[in-house]
Amino acid sequence: MKPTIVLVHGAFAESASWNEVTRRLLTDGYPVIAAPNPLRSLSGDAAVVSSVLGTIDGPVVLVGHSYGGAVMSNAAVGHDHVKALVFVAAFAPEAGESIGELSGKFPGGTLGDTLTQVPLPDGTVDLYIRQDKYHQQFIADVPAEQAALDAVAQRPLNTTALNEGSGEPAWKSVPSWFVYPESDYNIPLEAHRFMAARAGARKSVELPGASHAIPTSEPAAVAGLILQAAAAIA
Repeated sequence: MKPTIVLVHGAFAESASWNEVTRRLLTDGYPVIAAPNPLRSLSGDAAVVSSVLGTIDGPVVLVGHSYGGAVMSNAAVGHDHVKALVFVAAFAPEAGESIGELSGKFPGGTLGDTLTQVPLPDGTVDLYIRQDKYHQQFIADVPAEQAALDAVAQRPLNTTALNEGSGEPAWKSVPSWFVYPESDYNIPLEAHRFMAARAGARKSVELPGASHAIPTSEPAAVAGLILQAAAAIA
């Protein structure tokens, strides 16, 4: 039985951002679920994905993009049928570490300068990338028309999710694979290299010239690494 591949999107995106990756995985005969990621709080978002994992029989390859990497690192804990983690331009925080801390650990990130804030009644704030900055900041290696559509459809990250520390991460016990872009302005390249090395990644793939949104701009490379991870646990 082929493992189920569960995809977790990150901030400033939504499940459809996986469409071209999903298309390739389905063509290869893998069952795929694009799990909901509320983007509200790390612990709460992980609980939602954990609930999805609890409904799946058989082995799982869990894949996260951007903030979705932090979510899956927490969601996989306690699910022994999660056999592989694939970090796609994604955060892999240590226990107690927030994605905000990781973003600022190395130079090169420009996300903060592109954000607009929407205060909420509960005192937290939703963060969006300004639509006029979205193409260059998030997805520079796709046509402007596609970037404009994605900018409108982006879902915001809440400040609670940005600042909440991770629980004990699954990458300490579950084999991991990393693929990340050279020209990532959300998560600096050196942060990607640091996280992959810290997690003891089975394989790391660096994509020259690629932007942060590699599920959209580099779907063949992303799907290819996911398939390698799936084959490794077969």
